[in-house]
Amino acid sequence: MKRQFFAALFLTAATASVVAIPLEGFAIAPTANAAETKAVENIQSARLEFLNNRTKAVDDIQKTRLAFLDSQSKAVENIQSTRLAHLDSRSKAVEDIQATRLDFLNTRTKAVEDVQATRLDFLNTRTKAVLR
Repeated sequence: MKRQFFAALFLTAATASVVAIPLEGFAIAPTANAAETKAVENIQSARLEFLNNRTKAVDDIQKTRLAFLDSQSKAVENIQSTRLAHLDSRSKAVEDIQATRLDFLNTRTKAVEDVQATRLDFLNTRTKAVLR
Protein backbone atom coordinates (compact mmCIF):
# COMPACT_ATOMS: atom_id res chain seq x y z
CA MET A 1 0.00 0.00 0.00
CA LYS A 2 2.84 2.37 0.89
CA ARG A 3 4.55 1.45 -2.32
CA GLN A 4 1.48 2.34 -4.39
CA PHE A 5 1.02 5.58 -2.50
CA PHE A 6 4.61 6.63 -3.07
CA ALA A 7 4.48 5.58 -6.69
CA ALA A 8 1.37 7.68 -7.23
CA LEU A 9 2.92 10.57 -5.32
CA PHE A 10 6.09 10.45 -7.42
CA LEU A 11 4.09 10.16 -10.61
CA THR A 12 2.06 13.20 -9.60
CA ALA A 13 5.20 15.10 -8.68
CA ALA A 14 6.90 14.20 -11.92
CA THR A 15 3.87 15.25 -13.95
CA ALA A 16 3.47 18.46 -11.96
CA SER A 17 7.10 19.44 -12.36
CA VAL A 18 7.03 18.79 -16.10
CA VAL A 19 3.94 20.94 -16.48
CA ALA A 20 5.47 23.45 -14.11
CA ILE A 21 2.81 23.37 -11.42
CA PRO A 22 4.35 24.38 -8.13
CA LEU A 23 3.91 21.96 -5.26
CA GLU A 24 3.59 23.52 -1.86
CA GLY A 25 7.05 23.48 -0.47
CA PHE A 26 8.28 20.37 -2.27
CA ALA A 27 11.14 20.40 -4.67
CA ILE A 28 11.15 17.13 -6.57
CA ALA A 29 13.18 16.59 -9.67
CA PRO A 30 11.12 16.22 -12.86
CA THR A 31 12.72 12.93 -13.81
CA ALA A 32 11.67 9.83 -11.98
CA ASN A 33 14.17 7.16 -11.24
CA ALA A 34 13.93 3.60 -12.53
CA ALA A 35 12.41 2.20 -9.32
CA GLU A 36 9.53 4.66 -9.42
CA THR A 37 8.84 3.94 -13.07
CA LYS A 38 8.92 0.23 -12.36
CA ALA A 39 6.43 0.68 -9.50
CA VAL A 40 4.04 2.60 -11.75
CA GLU A 41 4.35 -0.08 -14.43
CA ASN A 42 3.68 -2.76 -11.82
CA ILE A 43 0.55 -0.94 -10.66
CA GLN A 44 -0.66 -0.55 -14.22
CA SER A 45 0.05 -4.18 -15.07
CA ALA A 46 -1.74 -5.29 -11.88
CA ARG A 47 -4.75 -3.18 -12.84
CA LEU A 48 -4.73 -4.56 -16.38
CA GLU A 49 -4.45 -8.11 -15.06
CA PHE A 50 -7.35 -7.50 -12.68
CA LEU A 51 -9.50 -6.08 -15.49
CA ASN A 52 -8.51 -8.93 -17.78
CA ASN A 53 -9.47 -11.51 -15.13
CA ARG A 54 -12.75 -9.69 -14.54
CA THR A 55 -13.50 -9.67 -18.27
CA LYS A 56 -12.70 -13.38 -18.47
CA ALA A 57 -15.02 -14.04 -15.53
CA VAL A 58 -17.84 -12.11 -17.22
CA ASP A 59 -17.20 -14.02 -20.45
CA ASP A 60 -17.31 -17.32 -18.54
CA ILE A 61 -20.59 -16.32 -16.87
CA GLN A 62 -22.07 -15.36 -20.22
CA LYS A 63 -20.93 -18.64 -21.79
CA THR A 64 -22.48 -20.55 -18.90
CA ARG A 65 -25.75 -18.63 -19.27
CA LEU A 66 -25.81 -19.25 -23.02
CA ALA A 67 -25.11 -22.96 -22.49
CA PHE A 68 -27.92 -23.11 -19.93
CA LEU A 69 -30.35 -21.35 -22.27
CA ASP A 70 -29.29 -23.61 -25.13
CA SER A 71 -29.87 -26.76 -23.08
CA GLN A 72 -33.18 -25.36 -21.85
CA SER A 73 -34.26 -24.64 -25.44
CA LYS A 74 -33.28 -28.16 -26.47
CA ALA A 75 -35.26 -29.58 -23.55
CA VAL A 76 -38.33 -27.58 -24.59
CA GLU A 77 -37.91 -28.79 -28.18
CA ASN A 78 -37.64 -32.39 -26.95
CA ILE A 79 -40.77 -31.99 -24.82
CA GLN A 80 -42.66 -30.50 -27.75
CA SER A 81 -41.58 -33.25 -30.13
CA THR A 82 -42.61 -35.88 -27.54
CA ARG A 83 -46.00 -34.21 -27.16
CA LEU A 84 -46.46 -34.08 -30.94
CA ALA A 85 -45.50 -37.76 -31.26
CA HIS A 86 -47.99 -38.62 -28.49
CA LEU A 87 -50.76 -36.62 -30.17
CA ASP A 88 -49.92 -38.20 -33.52
CA SER A 89 -50.12 -41.73 -32.10
CA ARG A 90 -53.32 -40.80 -30.28
CA SER A 91 -54.82 -39.46 -33.51
CA LYS A 92 -53.83 -42.67 -35.31
CA ALA A 93 -55.44 -44.72 -32.54
CA VAL A 94 -58.66 -42.70 -32.84
CA GLU A 95 -58.61 -43.15 -36.62
CA ASP A 96 -58.11 -46.90 -36.18
CA ILE A 97 -61.01 -47.08 -33.70
CA GLN A 98 -63.24 -45.12 -36.08
CA ALA A 99 -62.27 -47.38 -38.98
CA THR A 100 -63.07 -50.45 -36.88
CA ARG A 101 -66.44 -48.98 -35.91
CA LEU A 102 -67.24 -48.17 -39.53
CA ASP A 103 -66.32 -51.71 -40.58
CA PHE A 104 -68.55 -53.09 -37.83
CA LEU A 105 -71.43 -50.85 -38.86
CA ASN A 106 -70.97 -51.77 -42.53
CA THR A 107 -71.01 -55.46 -41.62
CA ARG A 108 -74.07 -54.96 -39.46
CA THR A 109 -75.83 -53.00 -42.20
CA LYS A 110 -75.07 -55.75 -44.74
CA ALA A 111 -76.42 -58.35 -42.33
CA VAL A 112 -79.60 -56.34 -41.81
CA GLU A 113 -79.96 -55.91 -45.56
CA ASP A 114 -79.46 -59.66 -46.04
CA VAL A 115 -82.10 -60.42 -43.38
CA GLN A 116 -84.51 -57.98 -45.00
CA ALA A 117 -83.85 -59.48 -48.45
CA THR A 118 -84.50 -62.96 -47.07
CA ARG A 119 -87.75 -61.80 -45.47
CA LEU A 120 -88.83 -60.14 -48.73
CA ASP A 121 -88.03 -63.30 -50.65
CA PHE A 122 -90.02 -65.32 -48.13
CA LEU A 123 -92.96 -62.92 -48.36
CA ASN A 124 -92.80 -62.93 -52.16
CA THR A 125 -92.74 -66.70 -52.22
CA ARG A 126 -95.65 -66.85 -49.78
CA THR A 127 -97.62 -64.32 -51.77
CA LYS A 128 -97.03 -66.27 -54.99
CA ALA A 129 -98.07 -69.47 -53.27
CA VAL A 130 -101.29 -67.93 -52.02
CA LEU A 131 -102.09 -66.48 -55.45
CA ARG A 132 -101.72 -69.84 -57.21
